[in-house]
Amino acid sequence: MRKNILVCVAHRDDETIGCGATIYRHWKNGDKVFCLSMTDGVGARDKSQKKDIEIRKKGSILASKILKFTWLEHNEKFLDNQLDNYPLLKIVKLIEFFKNKINPDIVYTHSELDLNIDHKVVSQATLTAFRPLRGDKCQKIISFEVLSSSDYSINAFEPNYFIDISKFWSKKKLALKAYGKEILNTKTSRTLKGLETLATYRGLMSGQKFSESFRILRILEK
Repeated sequence: MRKNILVCVAHRDDETIGCGATIYRHWKNGDKVFCLSMTDGVGARDKSQKKDIEIRKKGSILASKILKFTWLEHNEKFLDNQLDNYPLLKIVKLIEFFKNKINPDIVYTHSELDLNIDHKVVSQATLTAFRPLRGDKCQKIISFEVLSSSDYSINAFEPNYFIDISKFWSKKKLALKAYGKEILNTKTSRTLKGLETLATYRGLMSGQKFSESFRILRILEK
């Protein structure tokens, strides 16, 4: 039976870094995947310009075509790396709007332990928007790790759920390349080599060649 999947992220590229291969795997299984990003992802940088924002958006559109998901567009102009300056309720309401529109079976979002403040806020807002209510369809809420945030935190990401992505790593790699310099920047752990190393390590933990790892925040069997 086809499922609706919602991925709530702070920045366009988090979805591919955190669970890109799993997104494609869902599509291969007949599911429909939607991604919701709260910020443009580059606005907080000192030298960022309108051109950089447009480049990131074009990269995200290409990534969505490669991984077969749909971006959810909205008119909110949340500032990058400043989500903690907004009332949490405003972010929750946006997620709830799309929750009611899509009615997802499974939700993916950031780890609440991430170093990046936007990741923390999106994680909290997602859990609030999907708080247990009678009649809700959502059965799973799952957090993922993002290199250069999850690994930089003093609170280690401890996965308890692994998905074999051995057949889909090449698709994820192609989608990562769509983001250009964002992934090719060798000053952080968020590089192609770093991400392949992580996928290999998580694969070793789960007996596969490559895996993406997650932490189940809530699961409901009906």
